Amino acid sequence: MANRTNGVNGHAYGRMRWADIPPAIDIPVQEGEDEEAVEVNLTELLDDPTELCTLLENERVAKSYWMVIALAYAKQDKMDLAIDILKKGLSAHSSGNIKDRLSLLSSLCWMYLWKCRHAPRIQPDSLMAAPAFYSSAHLAMANASDSEIRTKDFWLREATSTLNDASRISPSYQPLYLARGVLSLLRASLQHPEERADTLKAALRSFEEANRGSRGTNIMAMLGKARVLYSQAKYGDAYSAFQMVLQRSPNPLEPDPRIGLGCCLWQLGHLEDAKQAWERALDLNPDSNIANMLLGLYHLHASAQYDTRDPKFQSEFAKGMTQYTQKSFKLNAEYPLTCANFATYFLMRRVWGHVQKLATRAIEGSDVSAVASDGWYLLARMAHYQNETAHAFEYYSKADQARGGDGRGGDDKGHLPAKFGMAQIKVLQDDFVDAKFRLEKLHRLKSNPETMTLLGTLHAEDYFSVPLVPSKDDDKTEVWKKAIALLDSVRQSWKDPKKKISPDPAVLLNLARLYEIEAPGKSLQCLQEVEQLELERMPDEKRPQDMEDEEAAQTALREELPPQLLNNIGCFHYQADRFGDARQNFQTALNACIKIGQVDSSVDTDALLTTISFNLGRTYEAEGLADEAKSIYESLLVRHPDYLDASARLAYISLKQDPSGEGPKAINRVYYSAEQNLEVRSMYGWYLNKSKKKTQNVAEDQEQRHYKRTLQNHRHDLYSLTADGNLHLTIAREMPRATDGEKDKRHKMYEKGAEFFAKALEVDPKNAYAAQGIAITLVEDRKDLPNAIQVFSKVRETMKDPSVSINLGHAFCELKQYSRAIENYETALNKDRANDVTILACLGRVWMLRGKAEKKLDAMKKSLDYSVQALAVAPHQIHFKFNVAYVQIQIAQLIITLPNESRSVAEVETALAGLDAAIDSFSEIAKAPNPPFPRNDLEQRANMGRNTMRKQVERVLRDQKEYEQANADKLAQAREAREAEARRREEEKRIAAEKAEEARQKILEERLEMQKRDRELAEARAEEERRREEEQLTTDTETGEKKKRIKKKGGKRKKKDVGSDTDGDLSGGDRRSREPRSRARSAVATGDESEEPKRKKKRKLERKSTKGTSKAQDKYKSAEFINDDDDDDEELPPIADTNGDANGALTPDSNMDEDQDEPAAITGQRRKAPRVVDDDDEEEDVGDVSMQDLAPAAVEDESE
Repeated sequence: MANRTNGVNGHAYGRMRWADIPPAIDIPVQEGEDEEAVEVNLTELLDDPTELCTLLENERVAKSYWMVIALAYAKQDKMDLAIDILKKGLSAHSSGNIKDRLSLLSSLCWMYLWKCRHAPRIQPDSLMAAPAFYSSAHLAMANASDSEIRTKDFWLREATSTLNDASRISPSYQPLYLARGVLSLLRASLQHPEERADTLKAALRSFEEANRGSRGTNIMAMLGKARVLYSQAKYGDAYSAFQMVLQRSPNPLEPDPRIGLGCCLWQLGHLEDAKQAWERALDLNPDSNIANMLLGLYHLHASAQYDTRDPKFQSEFAKGMTQYTQKSFKLNAEYPLTCANFATYFLMRRVWGHVQKLATRAIEGSDVSAVASDGWYLLARMAHYQNETAHAFEYYSKADQARGGDGRGGDDKGHLPAKFGMAQIKVLQDDFVDAKFRLEKLHRLKSNPETMTLLGTLHAEDYFSVPLVPSKDDDKTEVWKKAIALLDSVRQSWKDPKKKISPDPAVLLNLARLYEIEAPGKSLQCLQEVEQLELERMPDEKRPQDMEDEEAAQTALREELPPQLLNNIGCFHYQADRFGDARQNFQTALNACIKIGQVDSSVDTDALLTTISFNLGRTYEAEGLADEAKSIYESLLVRHPDYLDASARLAYISLKQDPSGEGPKAINRVYYSAEQNLEVRSMYGWYLNKSKKKTQNVAEDQEQRHYKRTLQNHRHDLYSLTADGNLHLTIAREMPRATDGEKDKRHKMYEKGAEFFAKALEVDPKNAYAAQGIAITLVEDRKDLPNAIQVFSKVRETMKDPSVSINLGHAFCELKQYSRAIENYETALNKDRANDVTILACLGRVWMLRGKAEKKLDAMKKSLDYSVQALAVAPHQIHFKFNVAYVQIQIAQLIITLPNESRSVAEVETALAGLDAAIDSFSEIAKAPNPPFPRNDLEQRANMGRNTMRKQVERVLRDQKEYEQANADKLAQAREAREAEARRREEEKRIAAEKAEEARQKILEERLEMQKRDRELAEARAEEERRREEEQLTTDTETGEKKKRIKKKGGKRKKKDVGSDTDGDLSGGDRRSREPRSRARSAVATGDESEEPKRKKKRKLERKSTKGTSKAQDKYKSAEFINDDDDDDEELPPIADTNGDANGALTPDSNMDEDQDEPAAITGQRRKAPRVVDDDDEEEDVGDVSMQDLAPAAVEDESE
C-alpha cells in the first residue's frame, strides 16, 4: 500500500497507524563506568512486562522509552499491558520533568479513550435488565459490580480523571484540548439527545482551541470539529469541514475523511455522490470495514427500491450482502453496524441463533444510539415471528427509547418502525383500542402505506363487527368512511412511480368488502384488480404452453386463480344483471376447484364446489335456462340430499312450469320438510300471496296467518314484517271509503301496515322494501306526495326493482307531472318487463290524462296503443278491454272539441270507427259475469255513445269534409308553393354543385398546364445543357476523338503576337472576347502534351500585385480558352509562342509576363474552374486558384 496514490493530487498513500513504532529498541544500561544497551524486540513482546518495567525504572530511562514500549504493546492489541506500562512510567517520573509527565498522562488518556471505544456499553450478562441506551445510573451500577468486563462508562471516568490530572499540571497544554474534545464527543454519544447539546458544544470548543493552538495545522482537530457538526445534524457545515480536511491533507487518514464526506452527502440526499466517496475510500484502503459496510448499506437501500421479483433487486441485494457486508464482517466481526446489518439477513432466513447473537453484539458494543436501536428492533422482530408478544413488545419499546422516544409510542420522537411494531403487538393481543390510538398517532406523524393499511383494516373490521343499530348508524358510517379513506389512499400510492410500492391484494379485498353494499361497481373493480395482480404474478410453470387461441389461453390461465375470487366476481356480475359474465366466472371457478383437487387430493373443495354450483344454477335460472338449472340442483341434491336451498329452487322451477299440478306439491314438500327455516317460510309466504283466495278480512287471510305464526317465533324476521305490511296495504287499498266510518277503518289499516314497515326499519334501517312501504302509505293514506317522492327517490338508488319506478310514476301522475310519470313507467317497462300488463295499463292511463290535459290527439293515440298492448298480453282480463273502450270514447270526445285545422277527415273517421268499437265493447262488458263497473253505468255509456256521440262525430265528419273541400284550393296552392320552393332550393343546390365542379375542373386543368410547361422548360434546359457540353468538346490532335477541353487556371496575361519570341501587347487587330452573355460560359480545352520534356511541370500563377511583379507560383498543364459568342463566326489563328506548343498550350519552360498593364478579357460570371490533373501528374500537388484571383486570357483553340 505504500505506493498507492489517492488520486487527489497524486500524493502517495500515507503511513498507517502504528507505523512509527520501530521493530526493536535499545535501552541504555549503566555497567560501572561503561554504558551498554539492551535490545528489546518490539515485535515479539513478553506477555508479562514486569521485568521490562523494572529495568526501565532501575535505569531511569527517558519517558520516550516508556511511551515507545507502551505503544508497541498497543500496536499488538495488548492495550491493558500498555496502560500498566504507562502507569509505571508515571510513577517513575513522579518527580521528573513536567513535560514528561504531561506526555505520559496524555498518552494514558488516549489509551483510555481507545478502550472506551472498544468496550461494551453494557455488561453482556445483563441484557434483559439493561436500559435501551441512555442510562448512566445503570452503567454506574454495572461498573460497580465485581465483573472483570469494563464498560464504556468506566473508561470514560478513567479518561476524565487522567485528563483532570494533566490539566492540574498545565491547563494550557495543547495536546489536552484534542483529548478533551474526543472525550466530550464520546460522552455525548451516550447521552440523551435532549442532554447532549452542551456536551457537543464543549467538544466543539475544545477542537477549535486545539486547531487554533496549532495555527490551523491539526488535522485531527479539524476532523473532530467535522464529527461534532455531523452529530449536531449540521450536515452542510460538516461536509465543508471534511472537505477542508481533505484539502489540507490529501493523504488518507485514519479515520478517512471520505467516509465522513459520504455520510454527509447521504444525509443531504445525494446518495450517488455518497457512494462515490465511499468507493474512493475503499479504493485507497480495501481493508476498511467501515467503507465496506457503508457500501453494503447503499446497495441494500437500492435493492429496497425494487420489487422482490425484479432481477435488479436480486443483483443489488446480493451485491450489498455478499460483496460488502460479508467482507466487512470478516474484517471485524465485532463492529456493531456490521453485526446489525448481518443480523437482518439472518432474520429473513429465520436463523434465530445468529440473529440473537449478532443483535446482542450490536446492542452491547455500539456507542451510536441508532445502531443499538436496530439491535433491539431485530430482537423484537425475532420475538414477533416466534409469537412471543410480551418480549417483542418490550424489545420494540427499547428500540424506540434508544432513538429518543418514550417507549410507549405516544410521542413525536423515536423509532417509527418500533412504534408500528408495538401497534402490531397490540393487535395480536386483541387490544384494538390501544392499537388504533398508536396507529393514528403514527399516521399524523408520517403517512406511510403500512400504517394506513393496518389502521384501515382495523376500521374495516370495526365496521363489519358493529351491529346495525339506528342509534349507532352515524358512528358506523364514520368508521366506514375512515376505512375507505385510508385503504383508498394506500391504493392510490401504488400509482406513484417514485414510491415504487407493490400492490397488496389484501388492501383490495378489504376495499371490496367495504364497497360491497354501498358501491358494488367499485367492489367489483377491486376484485378485478386482484385478479390482474394474481395473473401478473403467476409463475411460468402454471402458464399454459403452446396454445394459439388467446381466449382459450386466457381462460386456462384464469383457472389457476383462487376459485373464491372468481366466485365473488361472478356474484357481482349476477347482481348487475350481466348473467353471461357471471356464468363464465362460475364455470371457471368450478374448473379451478377441480384443478386444486387434482393437484392436492387432501384439500377439501366440496364446500366450494357446492356453493359455486348453486350460483351457476341461479345464473341459468336468470337466463331462462330452467332445464340446465334444474340439472345442477338435482346433482347437488344427489351429493347433499339435505341441501335445502337446492330443494327450494327446484320447487320454484316446478311451480313456474306447472302452477296447478306438481309445482304446489313441491312447494308444500319443501315447506313441511323445514318449517322452521326462515328462507323456506319466506318462500311459502310468497307462494300463498300468489295462490290464496283474496279476502277483505285480515283474520281470515291465509297469508297473514302464516306471517303471524312466523313472527311469534321470529320477531325480527324482515321478510315477514315487510310482507305483512304489504298485505295490510293491499287490503286497505280495496276497502270501501264511502262513509266516515269506512274511511276511519281504512286509515287504521294503513296505520297497521305502516307499523310493520317501521318495525322492519328498526331491525334494518337500510331495508328498501320497508321504506318503500312507508312511502306508499304516505301517498295512499295521507296524500303526502312530495315526501313520498323523496323516499322513492332514495329507495331507487339502492334497489333496482321496477316497482320503485312504478310507484314514482304513480306519484308524479297524481301531481299531474305526466312527463316524469311516463319516464318512470318506461324505465320500469325496460327492465325486462316488456309484457307487464300493469305497466302497460299505467302508461295508457297517463298518456290519456296527458292528452286530455294538453288536448293533443297524438297523446290519445299513444294511450290507445298501450291499452291495446295490455289487452293483447291479457285478453281474458275484462278490465283491460274496458280501458281500450274508454280510451276510444275519450278520443271521440276530443275529436269533437278540436278545431278544424287541428284534425283531419282520416282522424275523424278513425275516431268514429273507434267509437263504434267502444260501444260494442261496453255492451259486451255489461253482460260479463263480473264487470269492473256497475252494468247500468256501462249500458248508459254505451247508449250515450250510440245516440249522442255518434251523431256528434258524424256531424264533425261532415263539417271536416266541407272545411277541407272549401280549403282544398288554398291547400293546393299552399302545397304547390311549398313544392315550388322545394324545387327552387334543389335547383340552387344543383347550380352551386355544378359551379363547384367547374371550378374544380378549371383548377385541375391549370395544374396540368403548369406541369406541361414545367416539363417543356426542363426539356429545353436539358437540351441547352447538352448543346453547351457539345460546344466544350474539341478534337484531339493525336486520336481525332472528341475531347472535353480543360479550362486553364491562369493569371491575368496578355496575348503574344504571332511569330514573336517575347511576350508583348497584342496588336490592335487582335480578337478579344465580346461582351459576355447573361450566363457566361468559359470553355476549357485540353492541349496536347509536349514531347520534348519527359516530365510535365505545373506552372503556378500568382496574383498580380499593384506594383512590381511577382513570381509565378502555380503551374498549369494547359491554357485556358474563352468561347466566343454565337455571332462570332471567325476563327483566330493559333498563337505562336516560342514557349508554347502548336495548340497554344504553355510548355513547362514558358513564362508569363505579369508586368503588363492591359487587363485580360474576363467572362461575365466567373465560376471556379474544376481541378483537372493528368494521369502522369496525379502525385503532384496542384493548388486550386479561385476565379476571383485569376483572370484567364482570351485565347481560342485553332480547331474551332
